[in-house]
Amino acid sequence: MVWKLLRKHISVPQFVGFVFANLIGMAIVLLGFQFYRDVVPMLTAEDGFLKSDFVVLSKKVGTAQAISQRSLSFSPAEIENLAAQPFVDKVGQFMAAEFKVDASMRVDGKQVLNTELPLESVPDEFVDVSKDDWSFSEDSALVPIILPRSYITMYNFGFAQNRSLPKVSEGLVSLIDFDLHLRGKGQEAQYKGRVIGFSGRLNAILVPQSFMAMANQRFAPDAEPSPTRLMITTADLSGESITQFLEDNGYEAEDDRLNTEKTTFFLRLMITVVMAIGLVISLLSFYILMLSIYLLVQKNADKLQNLLLIGYRPSQVARPYQLLTIGLNVVVLLLALVVVALVRCHYMRIVEVLFATTSRSSLLPAILLGLLLLVVVTLLNMAVIRRKIVRIWHGKERM
Repeated sequence: MVWKLLRKHISVPQFVGFVFANLIGMAIVLLGFQFYRDVVPMLTAEDGFLKSDFVVLSKKVGTAQAISQRSLSFSPAEIENLAAQPFVDKVGQFMAAEFKVDASMRVDGKQVLNTELPLESVPDEFVDVSKDDWSFSEDSALVPIILPRSYITMYNFGFAQNRSLPKVSEGLVSLIDFDLHLRGKGQEAQYKGRVIGFSGRLNAILVPQSFMAMANQRFAPDAEPSPTRLMITTADLSGESITQFLEDNGYEAEDDRLNTEKTTFFLRLMITVVMAIGLVISLLSFYILMLSIYLLVQKNADKLQNLLLIGYRPSQVARPYQLLTIGLNVVVLLLALVVVALVRCHYMRIVEVLFATTSRSSLLPAILLGLLLLVVVTLLNMAVIRRKIVRIWHGKERM
């Protein structure tokens, strides 16, 4: 009986308007939440191949200093002075190649790079890689390499995208082949580079220090290398003591964590604003739905009162309206999840290229958030509808 009454006065445009408005609001909320979970962890993730508390120091380049490369190097006395500071745990020196290195890089068998490359090394204690992966013996022709993540980003966008080459991520490092041709002091040697991963905090091509020491001794025995960059481990990069020390000595920290924190903060702020807008739209759509239900109930008020008088309970009379709202809310949630999944597939292709990673968060948190919003909104709808039916019931009894 109640369903027959309900069908007579249903306004399809009103309910379509609710579904459309609520879909927009729900999709914005869930998409903002999912985007935050997908992107922020990649921005704030620690480097997977280097110690998390390291800082790279170099000397500030001024007009006078730029004339002489020697002035940019750290002397033994400066290194000892730095190591004696209370905020410094360990000091490591970058060792650069003093010989020529010609490199040929292939991806999935296709050559994409043939140029001279600078190689550097840092003490093994600063590299957070197992010894099996980060080791070199003089009787081996295989050299482990850690590439800057920016190199892979440039390859993915500059080469792969325009030449139909496979895009490279951390899970596909086996696609990369390096041929290294070392020259110096009248000698030459060929080595094969094995890329074990990417570093997001160092713009340097790293090789094991044992390989660099051997190669410098063999191909540049007369060179007197002096480090132009130092790596230190410290617990507090933002402390006043280290800031003052760097300023007094003309050093600068080559670290982008502060910029990353700023980027993350503004990203969080932007996502919060977007999600707030989505919630406002959802609230407005909730108001549209309740207004439509109120109009339905009001049009059928007399007949509903008669049903209540002949023995129908308020819960029985309210149930069709409640089921209608539940069905509409479920449809909205399913459509919103489809929208989120489609948009996520699009932006994750870009994110994975930028961050060269294959790990991605699950869609489950967004689904759980959508279910939570569904339950909350549905309970509110059911409570409001029942309250309206009870008021009609009580009003007839008073009559």
